Amino acid sequence: MSLQSMALGTYDLLWRAATPLLRHHSRLHDGFGQRTLENDLPARADIWIQGASGGESYLTWELVRELKNPFSSRPLNVLATTNTRQGMEILERAARETHDNKKGVTLQPRYFPFDAPRIMQTALRHVRPKVVVILETEIWPGFLHACRQQGTKVLLANGRMNPRSLAGYLAARKPLRALAPDRILAVSERDAKRFATLFGKDRVQTMANMKFDRMRAPAGNPRSDNPLREIIAPNARFVVLGSVREQEESEIGRLTARLHRKAPDAVLGLFPRHMERIDAWKERLDQHGIPWKLRSKQTGPAEPGTTLLWDTFGELVPAYALAKAAFVGGSLAPLGGQNFLEPLTCGITPVTGPSLHNFAWVGTEIFESGLAIRADDADGVCQALLRLLDNPPRPADVKKAVHAYIRSRRGGAKTVSKHIAQFMNND
Repeated sequence: MSLQSMALGTYDLLWRAATPLLRHHSRLHDGFGQRTLENDLPARADIWIQGASGGESYLTWELVRELKNPFSSRPLNVLATTNTRQGMEILERAARETHDNKKGVTLQPRYFPFDAPRIMQTALRHVRPKVVVILETEIWPGFLHACRQQGTKVLLANGRMNPRSLAGYLAARKPLRALAPDRILAVSERDAKRFATLFGKDRVQTMANMKFDRMRAPAGNPRSDNPLREIIAPNARFVVLGSVREQEESEIGRLTARLHRKAPDAVLGLFPRHMERIDAWKERLDQHGIPWKLRSKQTGPAEPGTTLLWDTFGELVPAYALAKAAFVGGSLAPLGGQNFLEPLTCGITPVTGPSLHNFAWVGTEIFESGLAIRADDADGVCQALLRLLDNPPRPADVKKAVHAYIRSRRGGAKTVSKHIAQFMNND
């Protein structure tokens, strides 16, 4: 028995032991039958696209829009998987759009199976895709091994890899190199070098980041066409605290209290990155003496001084479009940041904390020009938000500048679509 076979066997045994426990995990309970393939097998597909969470699922959506059907007698069937409930909701919306607008392409959204080799082998035998697309940085040994056994081409697209991840992967460099994707499209030369260190440079190329493709202004008038116009009054001094991560909650709690004191007439929209943190936020806001209301319970214009605790999906971008000021989370703890380009496309200057290494691909010019503000700490974030609240830039001016910035950086989804077509044609 080879070393790789022994390693995969051990890996499978670990999954067998862990799977019963995972049924009760707060993030994995949804779609458990799809994750284990218990009486719930995926349908046949030509292309399987995997994106871990919400952000990657939006990239899946963007990619599906670019796909071309090579078949004259039947549709191109796409399986899109994700690991999270948020990602699933996005994929379901993408499937509805595809059904309504994308002739010749079908999209099947599902939860990603657990990476136990036996489960993945079953999944690949049923789906039988010609091409698997893995978005960003997911290296699943069971999945990659099953693809290799099935003879499926694997394309890792929009690839990112930080130094810490590389160091971890290098500990298993030899077995991972044997499972290397057929082609890797990295979003920067720096990322490409890291992938090349792990998998060899002959299979690594660079591409424009697909996140620029989905950076577009909301359609229509941001006020009259906005689904939140009934709860955010036209003259509201509305501040969004978006994509707040658990590791920065204590800082954001104090920041929220300070904003409430300094701008008592403001309406604050607090968006936890993960919905399971809602209950913890209820307690934290109560501890700070901040009046709050669940977004799902808000039926009319929010009263000045209210903090809306957002417990509904899919409304962060519409909220940005109505804001006077916005903070983007994941940046006050060493987490690398969340997508601060979203408020920019709405004409809103975003404020972030110092940790943005996940967004190095955006470039520094966006901060140097003042289009975005990077603060050193929570106090700096608060000061910047208060300045913007009192004197917000004209959204039209912000939009014009940011669109000029990102226009030349688009095209990543089209590039990935072309590589998929090459694999399909060479089958």
